Amino acid sequence: VTFGNKTFVAVGYSGKIVRSTNNGSSFDNATSPTAKHLMGVTFGNKTFVAVGDSGNIVRSTNNGSSWDNATTDNSTTSDLKGVTFGNNIFVGVGISGNIVRSTNNGSSWDNATTSNANHLMDVTFGNNTFVAVGYSGQIVRSTDHGSNWDNATTTTANDLTGVSFGNNIFVGVGDSGNIVRSTNNGASWDNATTATANPLYGVTFGNNTFVAVGGDGTIVRSTDNGTTWDNVT
Repeated sequence: VTFGNKTFVAVGYSGKIVRSTNNGSSFDNATSPTAKHLMGVTFGNKTFVAVGDSGNIVRSTNNGSSWDNATTDNSTTSDLKGVTFGNNIFVGVGISGNIVRSTNNGSSWDNATTSNANHLMDVTFGNNTFVAVGYSGQIVRSTDHGSNWDNATTTTANDLTGVSFGNNIFVGVGDSGNIVRSTNNGASWDNATTATANPLYGVTFGNNTFVAVGGDGTIVRSTDNGTTWDNVT
């Protein structure tokens, strides 16, 4: 789910897209051009972009009311798991280390250069840097608008499934309650003190607080820039 231009948009299996223009009180179905599972959605430059199975990418320029298929590189057939926006660039990541980018508001997409073959599950942007996380503790980053990606120094071999940015800190979360953080634009990462052994699936930042969610209803939060985490009741 994402938010932009006073509109919430959520995506899901079988190309499902719903939107809300009343602060999430109710959601209506949007016209979707695909039956493929959609796994991630983001907003930028008055455009919603969603990514999913078989390299499928769809976009909307009318607040999520209707959607069109985007033009993708012929070799982009791997499932895409996450998408983000920064510096007028959309970036999507997925299976087998696949990374795609768009410089024209999601109309067309090209493959980025990366040496990673691990599955990438999520991507975020901050401080002119794109950071993606994935299986086996894989973390990659790009400082050239998503064109080229380098491996970061990581401290975990656990799968990482979510990443966020706030207060000049990148935070990644994943299996066994693992939480990692970077204070140098994603170049190197340290383990944070975690409050759970349950898998964590996603993380976000707001009001000087990181919040992560995971299995069995687990919610943990950090108010010290991701250094230590507490369980939320």
